[in-house]
Amino acid sequence: MQSLQERNPKRFDIVILIILAIALLIVGLTLPVLTVRKLWDSNTYSIITGVQNLWSEKYYALAVVIFVFSIIFPIAKLLSLSAVWFVRLKDEQRKGLVYLMDIFGKWSMLDVFVTAIMIVWVKLGALASAKAENGIYFFAGSVLLTMVISSLQGSLVKK
Repeated sequence: MQSLQERNPKRFDIVILIILAIALLIVGLTLPVLTVRKLWDSNTYSIITGVQNLWSEKYYALAVVIFVFSIIFPIAKLLSLSAVWFVRLKDEQRKGLVYLMDIFGKWSMLDVFVTAIMIVWVKLGALASAKAENGIYFFAGSVLLTMVISSLQGSLVKK
């Protein structure tokens, strides 16, 4: 029983991509992703503060959905990608993890989608404007990198 890294010792790219994806996720979760301006007020939200504000405003279902899909899923996926790469697993276990990541990976861009919908929705109103902030790009970059890593690992697992 070997880790995928032990089977592919010259593949430093995957380790670098995992580290980069983790860094982008941390920055993407903490930097502002959205600024909403009303006539007299302006609010800027990160994913984390957005979830906190939704919860405090009693939008519990939306807060839970954003929390699960924007915070828990990306962290779980990065932990799974790390486990697939570094941990000595049986081939069936590794294939099972890769399969689960493929299924859940399809939901990874939900937060970016929700932010885009919010921007369009707010722009349709006459009294407010919305602007995407840098955090959404870091977050999207992390999600895209996890998709690339998952694809690379999937092709190595199938060998």
